[in-house]
Amino acid sequence: MPAIVIVGAQWGDEGKGKATDHLGSQVDYVVKFNGGNNAGHTVVIGDQKFALHLLPSGILTPGCTPVIGNGVVVDIDVLFEEIEGLEARGVDTSGLKLSANAHVIADYNRTIDKVTERFLGSRRIGTTGRGIGPTYADKMNRIGIRVQDLFDEKILTAKVEGALELKGQILTKIYNRRAPSVEQTVEELLAHAERLSPYVCDTGLLLGQALDRDEVVLLEAGQATLLDVDHGTYPFVTSSSATSGGACTGSGIPPTRIDQVIAIAKAYTTRVGEGPFPTELHDDSGEFLRKAGWEYGTTTGRPRRCGWVDTVITRYAERVNGVTDFVLTKLDVLTGLEQVPVCVAYDVDGVRHDEMPVNQSDFHHATPIYEYLPGWWEDISDARDFADLPKNAQAYVERVEELSNARISVIGVGPEREQAVVRHALR
Repeated sequence: MPAIVIVGAQWGDEGKGKATDHLGSQVDYVVKFNGGNNAGHTVVIGDQKFALHLLPSGILTPGCTPVIGNGVVVDIDVLFEEIEGLEARGVDTSGLKLSANAHVIADYNRTIDKVTERFLGSRRIGTTGRGIGPTYADKMNRIGIRVQDLFDEKILTAKVEGALELKGQILTKIYNRRAPSVEQTVEELLAHAERLSPYVCDTGLLLGQALDRDEVVLLEAGQATLLDVDHGTYPFVTSSSATSGGACTGSGIPPTRIDQVIAIAKAYTTRVGEGPFPTELHDDSGEFLRKAGWEYGTTTGRPRRCGWVDTVITRYAERVNGVTDFVLTKLDVLTGLEQVPVCVAYDVDGVRHDEMPVNQSDFHHATPIYEYLPGWWEDISDARDFADLPKNAQAYVERVEELSNARISVIGVGPEREQAVVRHALR
């Protein structure tokens, strides 16, 4: 059975958790393949809201095996905090699988992340300060600590010594911060080994065997396309591959096993952190979207920057990821607007761009070109069929679909699990 990939089509926070949960009963494995606890999924089940950061959202579906893949960087303290929080609410987490090759966030990388952002001042990236970027840098510099290293004290000590040779100097001589000792760091990491051991396995082998048995594997991205380290709005991006290509490297599943890519986009656009955002609103309309959509970060609590939907971005996401289906979330937030703008292209110094500008400087200076569609006032939260939506809401969805180059299969009309209009079955 081929695998399915879910990615964000914008700058994150699009509602990937709800989409994953929507598919949860139809899949056997849900895999987080990139990022760490620098992003979050919010899933609403009945009157309960679950905020997940490091754990795959499939952990909320009985019978579905949640997997943290090799492409993830793991803060072990956060992992156990999440596990304990879910178990206290009656969620069984015993089936969790963690890749032995996933990298571990050491305390010194959290410190470096925070002091570097402060040092950059106005040039800061807007990271969450959780050590994600420095840990990925260690991975690429081949001085990283992997989960499997926690089970061999000699190897772990040697790796920590190597990392702190340089990082200790950076912390003390550049940032005037005391570096942790090798002994302290090793002791903190080794303390997790026994408790971590039951979850650890060769997840690439596990998933390959599952596909051979015709089981369904769902791979969910953290962050989103415009935050991908290669394909996003660099340098205002995350440190991992958040597109469908990253699903392969971050899980050990080859591209030939993937036959469906589902991209999640809000019916408007949001962004957290620094960086260009052509449709951003600094007026009452932006505040309306923020309040109506409750646009505050699941992980950081920071207010999200808000703007109208940008179909230049969704077209780009379709092309980069090979999108087969879009899920359009939060259509209900637009209810009550007299007209709804849709960004169809950019103007850059008098030149129209229908696709993402190749030069980042052009994207920084892009002015949105809008079409204005009539709004609707009817409550759509109880809609379950496309015909239940007001005609103007239908027209909005159809225009966004046309401009995005892939079909919109599911439409979110509220935060709860069942509040969705299914136009085309995702499986």
